[in-house]
Amino acid sequence: MSEFVNKVAESGILTLNLEDYFPKQEIAVFDLKDFLFMGLILKEKDFREALKQLDVTPYQDKVVALTCSTDAIIPVWAYMLVTSLLEPIATEIIFGNEEFAQQSLLIRNIAALNKEEFNDQRVVVKGCGELPVKEAAYIEVTKLLRPYAKSIMYGEPCSTVPVFKKPLIKK
Repeated sequence: MSEFVNKVAESGILTLNLEDYFPKQEIAVFDLKDFLFMGLILKEKDFREALKQLDVTPYQDKVVALTCSTDAIIPVWAYMLVTSLLEPIATEIIFGNEEFAQQSLLIRNIAALNKEEFNDQRVVVKGCGELPVKEAAYIEVTKLLRPYAKSIMYGEPCSTVPVFKKPLIKK
């Protein structure tokens, strides 16, 4: 009887699961639509007063996604006022909705990878997971790995799509 050999495990292929780099920080949304007069206009005096009365504890030690989810023209100083209020207590403030903030943090985490670990390695970037990893993350990891990896593939180690293969240098 022949012994089972796991060729995938013996192949030396590194699997990179982008879900492992998904942000762990909690994201709180600050939506300027809640401060608009008639859902359209931001009145400076009313807005400043509302910010003075605002309970900031929901933003304490969280990443804040600063956005306006309605179609209104918001002056730049409004975003600056909110940032000035929340900067001392939030871990970070990102302009955009929650999904954008999450993807921005994911891309930042990917960019912080130690590229040297992938030097001359065969890498499979895992796809089809549980978390919403967007195309921008796959673009970022490809840009990051291409100068280092021997090859880049997408999918699972047992079934991959070739993306990049470093050309052999003949001596």
